[in-house]
Amino acid sequence: MVQRITLAPQGPEFSRFVMGYWRLMDWNMSPVQLASFIEEHLDLGITTVDHADIYGGYLCEAAFGEALKLVPALRSRMEIVTKCGIATTAKPEHALGHYITDRDHIVKSAEQSLVNLATDHIDLLLIHRPDPLMDADEVAEAFLNLHQSGKVRHFGVSNFTPAQFALLQSRLPFTLATNQVEISPVHQPLLLDGTLDQLQQLRIRPMAWSCLGGGRLFNDDAFQPLRDELSTIAQELNAESIEQVVYAWIMRLPSKPLPIIGSGKIERVRAAIAAEALEMTRQQWFRIRKAALGYDVP
Repeated sequence: MVQRITLAPQGPEFSRFVMGYWRLMDWNMSPVQLASFIEEHLDLGITTVDHADIYGGYLCEAAFGEALKLVPALRSRMEIVTKCGIATTAKPEHALGHYITDRDHIVKSAEQSLVNLATDHIDLLLIHRPDPLMDADEVAEAFLNLHQSGKVRHFGVSNFTPAQFALLQSRLPFTLATNQVEISPVHQPLLLDGTLDQLQQLRIRPMAWSCLGGGRLFNDDAFQPLRDELSTIAQELNAESIEQVVYAWIMRLPSKPLPIIGSGKIERVRAAIAAEALEMTRQQWFRIRKAALGYDVP
């Protein structure tokens, strides 16, 4: 079974791995099939699910909600994460893609997510992207409104810099629960830019999205040296796949990120969580870093 961890000092308890539903509409599952898939990963101990209002052209949340309506008891076994703050042209009223973090939009978006997801509360609501026009006082007002009404239990951000995180935190009476950020061997800027250092300092666990580089890990010829090194280390660790090695590489970070798994195939989900048992050495970790970046440390 997957471990359970406390996300932040005042935060919720989540599963060590998170099931990501970004590509749900690509999985072509019926509500019955989806309900079965949800139950399968819950049985494995992956109880935290990750959504956003815009996923699937604003369709993923509602599709997930239809599955929950078929088996309402599943809701009590999970923690739902969702996000708001991006407006895309998938809606005709948006002439262009833009960020939107004013108070009314955040409240309205969260309330719509409650309807879509067929639930009476969201466990964790995130601001999806930094907004140059974000008024931290307005965001805080929206968060307090949603918290006091019982509609959202915890709040966080996604893709925020340390300064942006600190700004919003300065306006809130409670601790932001996480910063969901991109972490993978093929995307390493956050390892040294202070983002993960800030979270480690505050004892807040990041959530890691696109752990496999959005497919680039497997499809980009530039990363053949990385694939080769991952395969070698997989043999050294007796791992079943290079995916397991990547998840172990991410979890080796001292900020202890929660990897988000993006596959709709339960076999890949089951294989991914076996990475918890892998014990990667410091030199193995740096070998993967070097293979991805193409250079050694100075």
